[in-house]
Amino acid sequence: MFRNYLKIAWRNFKRDRQFTFLNLFGLFTGLACTLLIWLWVHDEQAVDKFNQNDSRLYQVLLNWDDGKSISTFDATPGLLATSLRAEYPEIQYSASVIPSSWFDKPGIISFGDKHINAAAQFAGRDYFSIFSIPIIRGNERSMGDMHSVFLSRGLSEKLFGSTDVLGKAITWDQKDFSGPYTIAGVFENPPTNSTVSFDILFNYDLFLLANPKLQKWSNNDPVSFVVLKNDVDPVRFNSKIADYLKTKDQNAKATILLQRFSDRYLYNHYENGVPSGGRIEYLRLFSMIAIFILVIACINFMNLATARASRRMKEVGIKKILGASRFTLIAQHICESLVMSFAALIVAVLAVLVLLPSFNSIVGKQIVFHPDWDTIVAGLSVATIAGLLAGSYPALYLTRFNSASILRGRWVAGISQQWVRKSLVVFQFTISAIFIVAVLVVYQQMQYVQTKNLGYHRDHIVYFEKGGMTTQDAPANYESGMAGFIAEIQKIPGVKSAANFRHNIISREGGTTDLSWEGKDPTSKINFTDIAAGYGFVETLGIEMKAGRSFSASYPAEKSKIVFNEAAIRVMGLKDPVGKTVHLWGEDRQIIGVMKDFNFESLHENLKPCFLDLLVNERASKIMVRIEAGKEKETIKKLSDLYRQFNPGFSFDYRFLDEDFQALYAAENRVSQLSKYFALMAIIISSLGLFGLASFTAQRRKKEMGIRKVIGAKAHQIAILLGRDYLKPVIIAMVVAFPIAWLLMNQWLSGFAYHVKLEPLWFLLATATLMGISLFTVSFQSIKTAMVDPAETLRSE
Repeated sequence: MFRNYLKIAWRNFKRDRQFTFLNLFGLFTGLACTLLIWLWVHDEQAVDKFNQNDSRLYQVLLNWDDGKSISTFDATPGLLATSLRAEYPEIQYSASVIPSSWFDKPGIISFGDKHINAAAQFAGRDYFSIFSIPIIRGNERSMGDMHSVFLSRGLSEKLFGSTDVLGKAITWDQKDFSGPYTIAGVFENPPTNSTVSFDILFNYDLFLLANPKLQKWSNNDPVSFVVLKNDVDPVRFNSKIADYLKTKDQNAKATILLQRFSDRYLYNHYENGVPSGGRIEYLRLFSMIAIFILVIACINFMNLATARASRRMKEVGIKKILGASRFTLIAQHICESLVMSFAALIVAVLAVLVLLPSFNSIVGKQIVFHPDWDTIVAGLSVATIAGLLAGSYPALYLTRFNSASILRGRWVAGISQQWVRKSLVVFQFTISAIFIVAVLVVYQQMQYVQTKNLGYHRDHIVYFEKGGMTTQDAPANYESGMAGFIAEIQKIPGVKSAANFRHNIISREGGTTDLSWEGKDPTSKINFTDIAAGYGFVETLGIEMKAGRSFSASYPAEKSKIVFNEAAIRVMGLKDPVGKTVHLWGEDRQIIGVMKDFNFESLHENLKPCFLDLLVNERASKIMVRIEAGKEKETIKKLSDLYRQFNPGFSFDYRFLDEDFQALYAAENRVSQLSKYFALMAIIISSLGLFGLASFTAQRRKKEMGIRKVIGAKAHQIAILLGRDYLKPVIIAMVVAFPIAWLLMNQWLSGFAYHVKLEPLWFLLATATLMGISLFTVSFQSIKTAMVDPAETLRSE
């Protein structure tokens, strides 16, 4: 029986090639989009899931209550991890970790004449028991030695090749940890689906020794991880330890909570101390897009199958007279639908293989299409669901009439059938209209982000790490140290200005509440972001001064001065602030200037109070250079040559500031790019369905059109008559779609502190786009039918 179904299906496909092509193209496009999105979602969900203790591995977070709201931080007290394990038997392993991101710049590992930048991490001795990062050589017991280090396989091969490295001595250069160390082990490179990335691992006790302030419970720096025992309820344990910090410090205003470590990647946004979303929102968004695109493709099949029902009704009637049951007929049509769906799946898989490299470049991943069990099951499941969805309604519709009605020609469902088809068209174009509005809004917001005046210049500015240079490292004919280096940089043709700095400029987080001034409310805890900057920082970035001046080497004792932004002066409530004194970190500082506000964080965040702290040379880690437009290439070449003179043996690695700015909105830019493509796919699929319906309608009504022409109707009148039937559902779709699109995009824009306003123009553009596409799609068949000679259509009569 099944073999017979396949033969019938193949004959029907061959007999109506236009129907077959439209359905196959629509289904494979929908399946290809769905598979691409599934691969991306599957890859995102796999991040940090590689750990064997995944279900029991938790990160300890800190909730800080300032009386107005609760903020959640990664940083925890330095003694927290070991103290928790000692006092709570529910914990199997614990470790404090100083991640590589804690440092302003990578360290430098040296062996012989080789110098390599490397990312360092400090971790407690349970680290390899917590995270599933295999040790290739050595033993994890060596983690207890403060003078030993572990290297990643990649770093070991760069430094030593394939030789045995255990026991070899290397030199490390990074802040307080510079000096000789012995290699105690080599670990496998962290997997690509890991958010943990580092090249060299040090003992955490070494970090504690260099930072004794972490012995106090009021100081936070490391991140803390725990592995709970098998029978521990994490919810109950969370409640048990929430107020733990208050048992160590009576003045503590913070509580702690555990969050599953592998959930942190997707659920990294918090509201009042509770995980409330994050990257997971984009996964949900594109999962819904995949479902909608697949549903649109299935609707095409359903519409086209019911529209061509007249060609197969006699077949159904004769089979019923010959004894075929309704179940058998339904099974036959479902079988045809599944054959079409699986054929589309094969084409979709080929399309995915071709498109995957381009897709990877958009999403910033290296997704590989592996035919593993999960992928096979997902592909077959999607194809089966699509086949059942696409074939169910036509099968039920075609088989519900009795054989007598069919053979007498009284089977036509009339208004009911047309209402169903047009309702499905309304649904298709509703989704397409929402996509178009979303694409326009996301595009406009990204344009706004790119062009908004941030209060400083980010174009033509490069920055780089100072390298291994010390205060004495300089060629004989140059002034030594950082000041001499910057002085030589400013002599290079094409350099407009240069300055040293330490903190990240465009995504500076953290800060201090240890700032007081005359008239301050003693109960207030205002966080001020501190930016360590040297002479020329304000001028190089083009930040405008509201009052006073910036730091200058022309004045004495500048280290005892401070510069605030306008937002800081507002929250401090100071009038005529220049010349007044504040108290910071145990010292009095005189205010010498007020900068106009500039955005030192992404535009997702409101502008915050900040101040500039003068950076002395030995604390500098980065140098920024403003280059004259059009002279970037030759200027960077000269910068590279000068850098190597001050840093022999080191490579010159630089970045453009505007590239870092773009990276702040990587997720939004990917949404923008993907939305364009998927919106285009939705429109194409919907238009194919509309084209098919217009084609079948024109064929079904060709005799009616012939009669109308005979009695005097003009060609353009007939074209309008045929076209308006399918333009009405499109208009209804837009009426339904626009309020939904407004609500969705208004919610998305609310995630930005600075954003565009929803403009009626974008909805008008969406209207014009959909109407134009619909007119083009329908008019081809309408004009073709209207131009046919009525003698041809009426000849059989």
